[in-house]
Formats: sequence, structure tokens, C-alpha cells
Amino acid sequence: MPSPPLAPDDGPLDIEHLRRMTLGDASLEREVLAMFSAQAVRLIAALATLPEDAGALAHTLKGSARAIGAFGVADAAQALEAVIASGADPDQALTELHEAIADARIAVDTILRRS
Repeated sequence: MPSPPLAPDDGPLDIEHLRRMTLGDASLEREVLAMFSAQAVRLIAALATLPEDAGALAHTLKGSARAIGAFGVADAAQALEAVIASGADPDQALTELHEAIADARIAVDTILRRS
């Protein structure tokens, strides 16, 4: 299922979705954003070697991204998951996921610096 569309000026994070998921608790928002950022770094590094469980890793990242409103990351992770399942060359999907994570991490870092 595709993620909800973002308005063009929403950026890589849907802040309203994040607020709903954290019940408006700013401290919890910061905590889950920091956890997501660290997890995304670990998972994209692991995915670069295409381990046997790469599909499961992409699936995990997709769920985490959806939970915080990083729908671009979720969509890119879903695309990679599908490519892996099909046996096709994952290079382009990995590149797109890496770029989506980089964009989301910039947004996360900006939010965390404000706190």
C-alpha cells in the first residue's frame, strides 16, 4: 500500500503525522526521531551488502519510516523490498533509498537542533 501523499512543501517528514503518533509529546517526538535516524543509518549500511535478509531489513525500515511520517523513505524501502523479491538489480532502488534517508535525516537533525 503506498504511503499517503505529501504536499509539495511538506518536506521529507510529515510533522502532523509525527505529532499524532506521539500524542503531541515533544520529548517523545525527539526520542523517536533520534532512534529512527540511528536505525536508518544502520539499516542502509547493512543493505549496501545485500545480505540474505535484505528484504526483511527493507521491510523493517519501511515500517519505522511510516511510523514517524518519513513517507519518502517508506516508499523507497518498499520499492527496494519489491525489487529484492523480484530478483532484479537493486542498485537503483538502493540509491533512491539512500537519498530518501539522507533527506529525512537532514530534516530530523534540523528538528533535533531546535530542541
